[in-house]
Amino acid sequence: MAITSNVAPAAAPNKQTLASAYIDFTTGVDGWAQQYLPDLMEKEAEIFGNRTISGFLSQVGAEESMTADQVVWSEQSRLHLSYTVTTGGTTTGATMIVTHDADGQAVATAAPFTDGNHGIRPGDMLIVSDASATCKAFVTGVDATGEVSVQPYGNFATLTNAGIADAAGVKVLVFGSEYAKGETGRVGANKPNFKSYDNKPIILKDKYEISGSDASQIGWVEVSGEDGQNGYMWYLKAEGDTRARFTDYLEMSMIEAEKATGQGLTDLAAASVVESSAITGTEGLFAAISARGNETTGVTGVNAATDLAEFDAILAEFDKNGAIEENMMFVNRATALAIDDMLASMNSYGAGGTSYGVFENDENMALNLGFSGFRRGSYDFYKSDWKYLNDQSTRGLINSTDTVNAIRGVFIPAGVSSVYDQNLGKNLKRPFLHVRYRASATDNRKLKTWTTGSVGAVTSDLDAMEVHYLSERCLVTQGANNFMLMN
Repeated sequence: MAITSNVAPAAAPNKQTLASAYIDFTTGVDGWAQQYLPDLMEKEAEIFGNRTISGFLSQVGAEESMTADQVVWSEQSRLHLSYTVTTGGTTTGATMIVTHDADGQAVATAAPFTDGNHGIRPGDMLIVSDASATCKAFVTGVDATGEVSVQPYGNFATLTNAGIADAAGVKVLVFGSEYAKGETGRVGANKPNFKSYDNKPIILKDKYEISGSDASQIGWVEVSGEDGQNGYMWYLKAEGDTRARFTDYLEMSMIEAEKATGQGLTDLAAASVVESSAITGTEGLFAAISARGNETTGVTGVNAATDLAEFDAILAEFDKNGAIEENMMFVNRATALAIDDMLASMNSYGAGGTSYGVFENDENMALNLGFSGFRRGSYDFYKSDWKYLNDQSTRGLINSTDTVNAIRGVFIPAGVSSVYDQNLGKNLKRPFLHVRYRASATDNRKLKTWTTGSVGAVTSDLDAMEVHYLSERCLVTQGANNFMLMN
């Protein structure tokens, strides 16, 4: 009889290499995916280049020691007397209440000629101006409440139908004085005014730790750190990375930090996640400029002609303040290219040859659109790409998320300013931007590093090496009115 089999024939056995029989280089010690030993590249690939962002503050400022928990400095007020009026009187004569100075800072309205009050005195000549007209007036008196009585040389009716009555936003400038023959001298005297600012240092810490056994291991990959250290011992790389990251934190904190205020200060004091209730924050660069400086949303690269007009508006703001002639610009890539395009658009072909605009007819400079310096009006600018604003692992990440409030760059005045140091009790010249670090004859806390554990010099029975990092510092932003933040 016939026999039928439904079993499929099996293939003859053959030799084969199973992945499970080998160690897998890429996933640990459980297997080897490759049949043969790969060609090992022993050098670690540095795919992100130099990853540090330090160096910004070293270019624009300086570092000085301090011995107190607080640094206090005073900045001079404007020399000339100019104010904003909020209430007035009639067309033939008027009384004015001066509430703010030219910068919008409130002034006292109580007894005249005291600190914090306006400096208008009887006998002063004024320029009074609103949106419609300007006229000249004479100050006939200032009463005990700070109310100023004025009489026009012409007619207040040229300002508005109601003179300066209830004229919010009227501007007043003292430009001199006038006295009749035989009159007595001045009533009252103006004293120099100043504004005081302060900042407190914060303590920054970090730590690297490795066991004693792993500190003795030698790897098969040659590694290198940001500071140039290299070798086949991985902990050298890891410790170097920790140090480099901490150094960046020192700079980033001086740029980004802000003071805790209001509910934030209360909540930080009550938070259980912090080791101390004395968490107060410190004023970084961005916070200082936002509070006391200037901000702009201009120069975006959309239109070169528009960008130029917006850049000139920036110059106008500088004119209103200290008019520091030399300024450094640290900007992100998009803004840097926008400025390059703006300046390049100023080069045009004219009758008789080629004009190179702000490049003073230097063809080589004009064609090099990666220039670092240029002059506009009476100002010199030195432009630099700021890696911190571009890097996707630093501010560049935040800027890409919130494009509306992104920080595109900063204008920082070069040189020094003269300020009164209340701790030393004298006037000093200091860079507009500088870092204060805690130091004394016994301890320098600018950047402290020490090692504990049993690796190397034994300091404890811990079978590990701990590398500690500490710094105590704050930023001083003097004359923030001369800074500009690009949003």
